[in-house]
Amino acid sequence: MRTTHRYRTPALAALAAASVVMMAGCATGGSPSSSAAPENDPVAGGELTIEFWPDNAAFACVDPFQTYWIEHRQVIRNVADSLTDQNPETGEIVPWLATDWEISGDALTYTFNLRDDVTFSDGTPFTADSVVLALQSAKDTLEAVPGAYGGVYIAGLDSATAVDSDTVEVHFATPNAAFLQGTSTTNLAILAASSYDATPEERCLGDVVGSGSFVLDQYTPGDGIDLSKRDGYNWASELNDHQGEAYLDAVHINYVAEDSVRVGNLASGASDIAWPRAPFTPEDSALLTSSGATIESRSLPGPSSAYYPNVSEGHILAEKAVRDALQIAIDRETYAATIYGEDYPVVQGAFDTTTPFFVSQADALAYDPERAGEILDDAGWVLEDGADYRTRDGETLSLVAPITAETPGDVLLQDQLKQVGIQLVLSVYQPADRATITAEGKYDLLATYYTRADPGVLAWILDERVAGSKAFAANAQEAETAKTVQQLFDNGVQETDPEARADYYAELQELLISDGISFPIFERVQLAATASDVHGFRFTSESFLSYYDIWKSGE
Repeated sequence: MRTTHRYRTPALAALAAASVVMMAGCATGGSPSSSAAPENDPVAGGELTIEFWPDNAAFACVDPFQTYWIEHRQVIRNVADSLTDQNPETGEIVPWLATDWEISGDALTYTFNLRDDVTFSDGTPFTADSVVLALQSAKDTLEAVPGAYGGVYIAGLDSATAVDSDTVEVHFATPNAAFLQGTSTTNLAILAASSYDATPEERCLGDVVGSGSFVLDQYTPGDGIDLSKRDGYNWASELNDHQGEAYLDAVHINYVAEDSVRVGNLASGASDIAWPRAPFTPEDSALLTSSGATIESRSLPGPSSAYYPNVSEGHILAEKAVRDALQIAIDRETYAATIYGEDYPVVQGAFDTTTPFFVSQADALAYDPERAGEILDDAGWVLEDGADYRTRDGETLSLVAPITAETPGDVLLQDQLKQVGIQLVLSVYQPADRATITAEGKYDLLATYYTRADPGVLAWILDERVAGSKAFAANAQEAETAKTVQQLFDNGVQETDPEARADYYAELQELLISDGISFPIFERVQLAATASDVHGFRFTSESFLSYYDIWKSGE
């Protein structure tokens, strides 16, 4: 049996709808596709300035297949097109560079029919050979850079064959039921042949030519990125509000480290869009809206913002009882309301709510400090009269959590754990030192997250076979548990029946919480503030920003 065109799982559609409802009260923007309501028709011309969270000091890279940095993937979305696009509201996969497709019943063969009117910005045509070259480059990159982020998208990839100039077949050695969704992502965006002549390192530093509505003119790590409009562009997906060339002439992206500076610049008119990594504080939101800005929001699909434990020998969290107590000693409801505002959603599990196959684990995460104390008492961790922290055999119940900079959320969590006698030691480190800290196991809790509208993305954190950091994956779980987790990842990606996939991912989500592999702290909601003269704002399915429909009324 083969399935044709338009892919949409009932579960995904229901979950997407639920997430839209959930987010409705989160911020003043509040929808995947919204903007300050324009009173006039779109106007072509003008330049847009966006201020980002700082560049990745440990891995400066704009190569689609390699980078995991959210902000760079956003830039790629506007420079390089993909075979398909994904509706952020319904989860439906729709045509883009591919006009339609067929999937074999065993999910081993995907056949894509391609547009014949697409060119890359260097003038070369997009053909079936372009897709073959992109996927072969992905495999080659994985051999050179085994931890390349895109590896989780092409699990089991065997080969790709150009049937003719407009038809390509992709063959897998093992089923990959998530591949079609993967073709909609930035990480599997298709580049021109000249980009694949470059080395992985050269692509990271900007040797990237795509077929997108904007051209990457310059990437200066740590400084900024400049894009210009692609003349003659005329193959946007149907999810956009218009066809033809983008409205803006250019987009300039600056890295700004301080949230307060980024907010102040937008409020004063020095920038057009403020794009933070962490959600705005209630105070910043008030300042922005009082300046006339609109705040847009959408939950990021993928793992929630969570701490992952180090359960290796000699670490306190190797003890299951301590992990059990820690899981219910975190008051996530108070955390969300205090740090991000009363309307901010409370995290419900290891994944954010916009992740397909999401299942709430809210009951297992319910705050219960009394029960946490009982668990620790039973395990021999005693809170002596007058003491702040529990001890056992002269050892203090103390957990080290490396952080790059102390935030109010860190301090609040520290205080919450103190209420049950757990000491949380916040150890500030330089981002470039993270790999060493991880490899040497010098932590008890370490935070991370990644973004993709498929639960299989968590394999890049927890599956040692494909993880970006094998040490991190190994430290996060006991050996036997890791085997179970890997099997669930394999079952999830190889199972073609949506209901069966949902069952595997439900089991995975329950295990992540019950075994203390993931300690969710907060739902990752992507917020962005736009100046009053910016219109056409649209979140993609990955909660990135599409620049294509944006126009400015003030130009």
